[in-house]
Amino acid sequence: MTNHMAFKYQKNILFVRQVNLFVTLDNQKSGHMAIIKEFKEFVMRGNVVDLAVGVVIGAAFGTIVTSLVKDIIMPPIGILMGKVDFADKKYVLVTADPVNKVTEVAVRYGNFITVVFQFLIVAFCIFLVVKAINSLKKKEEAASAPDPGPTKEEVLLTEIRDLLAAGKK
Repeated sequence: MTNHMAFKYQKNILFVRQVNLFVTLDNQKSGHMAIIKEFKEFVMRGNVVDLAVGVVIGAAFGTIVTSLVKDIIMPPIGILMGKVDFADKKYVLVTADPVNKVTEVAVRYGNFITVVFQFLIVAFCIFLVVKAINSLKKKEEAASAPDPGPTKEEVLLTEIRDLLAAGKK
């Protein structure tokens, strides 16, 4: 194959690849519209909106719990334990040396204790919410449970009773 023929062959292959690329992009464009439509349907379901509201409320609740633990719960616990501020409690591994530009390396276990308290409060609150929701569901199920009709045996016994009562007349 000469150089001219090889160039012409490569040019034809390049053209075919470009055409295939445009066809693929065109097919993907219609596919993207289907994905956007499907995503819109997914987002508009009630569960997703409820989840989004729950996340926003949960984030706000998290800041309230953080303030509760840091500002209200931990100070009295610190006083009971000998005027200890848990935020400052740490085990220093490497002391800071500003002259040599060495920063302090420490295990901040006081902060960890505070975070554990926050977690326990949030977990307990979630437990209470789930417990309340479950009790409401049980009440709804009990109220909405329809009276089941008589069983086959009861229907048969009723018919026998009625026939016997009709035979005695």
